[in-house]
Amino acid sequence: MGLGGATKKLQKVADMGDELYSRINELREQIIEMRETVQDTNQRVDALENKLDQQGAILEALAEKEDINVDELLTEVAIEEAEPAVTEADGDDGTAVADAESGSSSGADSGE
Repeated sequence: MGLGGATKKLQKVADMGDELYSRINELREQIIEMRETVQDTNQRVDALENKLDQQGAILEALAEKEDINVDELLTEVAIEEAEPAVTEADGDDGTAVADAESGSSSGADSGE
């Protein structure tokens, strides 16, 4: 009976080895696919960066032709984007700033 028990144990080990081998092969295939996906994504990102650089150059050339100061414009946009964040952080909805800029002390129109 000892020989039968050893045979069962060896068969169990062999089955586990086959299962492990199958899993390793599946993982290998998944890693290969993942590498291909990463390479494809990297190529796409490179192409998009190239297009973005080209479009930026075109926009700068057009801005220069139209005498637009790009740095000044970007600064203004950054300030405008930052201002709502500052007023929201203070708990204000921005109406006081708009009222102050229009010269009105209340939310109503003062007939200007």
